[in-house]
Amino acid sequence: MSKFIIEPHFRLQEWVAEEKDYFRKEGLDYEFREMVRKTDGKIHDQGDKVGAYQAIEQGRTSNVTCACHWTVNVAASKGHTKMYGDVYSVAPAGIFVPADSKVKSPADLAGVPISVGYQSGSHYSTIQALEQYMPTDKIKLSFADGMLFKRMELLIDGQVPACALFSGPYYFAEQLGFRKVIDTTFMISTMLNGNPDPEDVRKYFRALRRAQRDIDLRPELYTHYYNKEFPLRFHDKMDTRRWGPGERLVFEPYSKEVFQESFDWIAKHEIFDSGQMGSGKYEEAVVSLA
Repeated sequence: MSKFIIEPHFRLQEWVAEEKDYFRKEGLDYEFREMVRKTDGKIHDQGDKVGAYQAIEQGRTSNVTCACHWTVNVAASKGHTKMYGDVYSVAPAGIFVPADSKVKSPADLAGVPISVGYQSGSHYSTIQALEQYMPTDKIKLSFADGMLFKRMELLIDGQVPACALFSGPYYFAEQLGFRKVIDTTFMISTMLNGNPDPEDVRKYFRALRRAQRDIDLRPELYTHYYNKEFPLRFHDKMDTRRWGPGERLVFEPYSKEVFQESFDWIAKHEIFDSGQMGSGKYEEAVVSLA
């Protein structure tokens, strides 16, 4: 039996579980791969209109990965992966502008280019938040500015007027004095890649549940792990003691009703071509091991 492959992904839980040896204590035979951070952060900068969905199409190397629930919903409906239905998570997110920006309210973002990841959480959540304030055709999304760290870098360097950020980059932007115009917190779901042993999946999530408890109790002990994910150029400016715990795992089902409502929302907004949407059948896309 091959080892269970674990790759952290913009959150603290895997790092804490590894530090506390929770994976081993649960009896998991695994390999821990630190794939998130590269020195220059360019592993996630693959060009215009290449985002989370395209990465899933290309295939993931770890047994369990995650992405925003909208993308996983469609990818699983299309047969590229399986959504794990026994847990989801929630990531703090928002649209940020420079402190001296003329944008003061969400309505002021009409027609302003907002850097987001294509068919990624920031793409959907920006629309979902701003359509309360303006018609969808007034929401101007920019997909040319790269994935999370790249667009954060462009915001910091003054090259983009507005940017959607989540988790660590969200806290870093706050620390540096960028203003959050609107909150865009969103759901993330889990994918099972290949055919991992169901018992290994259970062990993995039991370890993460223990890590989540530790983070809830003493988050300040673990925010230093954001350093593991950030490009090195930012480390001397980062004060992770001021940051929050980021993405939180919720050990509740991603229900059929939530799945269908999300699928319908994506279809209504025509974010994917109709041929990309897949079956939209919960029973075919979602796996439960509860």
